[in-house]
Amino acid sequence: MRIEERRGDETAREYAIRMIRANIIAMELKPGAMVSENELAAQLGLSRTPVREALMDLAKFHIVDVLPQRGSRIALIDYALVEESRFAREVLEVAILDQVCERATPEDCAQLCYNVRSQTIGLEPDMEGALSLMELDNAFHQTLFRIARKENICRILGEMTIHFDRVRALALNIVRDERVIEDHRDICAAICAKDAARAKEIMRVHLSRVQVDEEAIRRAYPQYVKPKI
Repeated sequence: MRIEERRGDETAREYAIRMIRANIIAMELKPGAMVSENELAAQLGLSRTPVREALMDLAKFHIVDVLPQRGSRIALIDYALVEESRFAREVLEVAILDQVCERATPEDCAQLCYNVRSQTIGLEPDMEGALSLMELDNAFHQTLFRIARKENICRILGEMTIHFDRVRALALNIVRDERVIEDHRDICAAICAKDAARAKEIMRVHLSRVQVDEEAIRRAYPQYVKPKI
């Protein structure tokens, strides 16, 4: 597991949720894997109680399966839940683009463009692993919410879209599709041109790419994905 330091304002439960969630998205805790409260508690330097509470909270979002008398298991990827998460992101991220285009300063545009250049560098073969495409992708979208002055909505949305984020992380590593970065570049250009209609059009296409990537993910990791009904 990837472990970060506990923040000063975090309760033990909040820290456990943040770390378990981050490792699920990063695929350090893989779909279908059983997890031990004792082992997680030891790795996080916590007692079992906040870890158990964190797993119960994550179970409410169907990302962890709590199995009576057996423990907890990381849920398989369920594309019905992925689609719900994608829909929530599309509704909110498209909606803020009017305000983003209205409020974006030259400094904001420069920040977005720098992020896109970093993503491009991250795709180069000799840079693999040096830059986290997932972190850069997250930062790009978070910057849009900051420009729109909707950062609290961004935080709430992050809690809702863990299923979508897990698939995004897989797609960035498996598919490594340059079209995702091209989308970011085109969204950035539309924002800097104050063209909200164009930015919205590209964002809808951008957030739909996870549907296109489904078959590639199913082929690469069939053991991680809930079978189609």
